[in-house]
Amino acid sequence: MSIVQGVFLKRQLIALCLIAAVGIAFADGSGNPQAEAQDLHRHLATAVLPAEHEPSRAEQVTRALVQAYPGRVLRAEFRNGDWAVLLRGNWFYYSEGRFLPSELRGRASQYRPIAFYNNYPRELPPWTPPTPEQVNRFRGVGATRAAQLPRATYFFDALYQASNRDQAYRQMQTISFLGRRIPVHNAIVRELAMVESRIMAAAETDPAVRQWVQGIGRMYGWNWRNVGGTQSRSFHAYGVAVDIIPRDLGGRAMYWRWVGAGWYNIPHEGRYHPPDVVIRAFQELGFVWGGKWSFFDTMHFEFRPEVMILNGLDLITLQ
Repeated sequence: MSIVQGVFLKRQLIALCLIAAVGIAFADGSGNPQAEAQDLHRHLATAVLPAEHEPSRAEQVTRALVQAYPGRVLRAEFRNGDWAVLLRGNWFYYSEGRFLPSELRGRASQYRPIAFYNNYPRELPPWTPPTPEQVNRFRGVGATRAAQLPRATYFFDALYQASNRDQAYRQMQTISFLGRRIPVHNAIVRELAMVESRIMAAAETDPAVRQWVQGIGRMYGWNWRNVGGTQSRSFHAYGVAVDIIPRDLGGRAMYWRWVGAGWYNIPHEGRYHPPDVVIRAFQELGFVWGGKWSFFDTMHFEFRPEVMILNGLDLITLQ
């Protein structure tokens, strides 16, 4: 259920409870039916149900973060003219998607917004050739990405207690995952264990999944670095992203930066994709798959449960 659907359902339940209460009064004779009905309509119109509206993007994102990271992001609140979340005793303000601490709100123009993917699809959409406008944009993307402002890191630095390399290193745990040993943040160890369990169960009956597991060549987890060709910190730096590379790509493309000119003209069948079962196993535990990005990165899985919540996708929540 999406956040917007949840708000609407809550309002419906409130209305039904009020109607039921008036009905009880009618049944026991304790009220005047006509007067009670008039009072009910007035109450619904003025006191209980606010005017129907879709929550702002700021409200949706902040509430999704509370749901996505329970016990760490404690609450979302509208304060000082903006939506904010409480994390480790500090408020981080939406700031048009940048999530800045109070003292840095005036410097929002120095940062890029965090990508929360307001259109992350459940299934991979059919490939369509890029438009002439997209081609022009994609051709010059290398230079433009290098010149982009950095993404604000303050929220995720605090969330994962990893504002520098040494802090991040102390949060890492080396685990065995699909036959490889990789360092990852201790906050996602249980999620990756569940992903592995679901993939290996599927491999018992699905030859394509079994072949994919057996064909894994390299795997990477934590790596303190920026996103390739940008000034923005990679989620690998927090240890919450995993890259899985097969021994043999079969002549297919895996990462747009490895292709060179014309990467945007490669259709889905020309790209190396894990089996759908594998992608779903990651997604249902909160991992975004880079194969759904315009700048495709089909080896990449990144822990972003708030993205699943914002897009109404199924999500398994571990207690």
